[in-house]
Amino acid sequence: MFTIEQIKAAHSKVRSGIDFPSYVQEMKSLGVLFYEHFVSDGHIQYNGRNNFILSVDAKWAPVEVAETGNMENLKHSLLIHQQGQTDYLTFCRQSAEAGVEKWIVDMQHMTCTYYDKPGNKMLAEDIPIV
Repeated sequence: MFTIEQIKAAHSKVRSGIDFPSYVQEMKSLGVLFYEHFVSDGHIQYNGRNNFILSVDAKWAPVEVAETGNMENLKHSLLIHQQGQTDYLTFCRQSAEAGVEKWIVDMQHMTCTYYDKPGNKMLAEDIPIV
């Protein structure tokens, strides 16, 4: 199965949203089926075959996630991030401000789905195959 070192090596190549599709392909090649990214502190849970789970600890001090989701703010933040105008940490902060509690990246279906605090789906996007 995959290791923390492999995950970190793949993640180190991501500079902006432009790099995300390649990152997802690399994660898929490592055997990651899906992962959950929690915006409040950046911890991530990676899931593989046979119930293999690898957790990565918090990456930053906790930030407040808005109580109410704002779809338009999320869409704008996502658009400029995908265009390479913001880095990962900026996008995470903007996501929290837009009310995103977490996102789930599904390598099997090649989707990224954003959820608010109550667990409602805010937005689901297809990940381009590179």
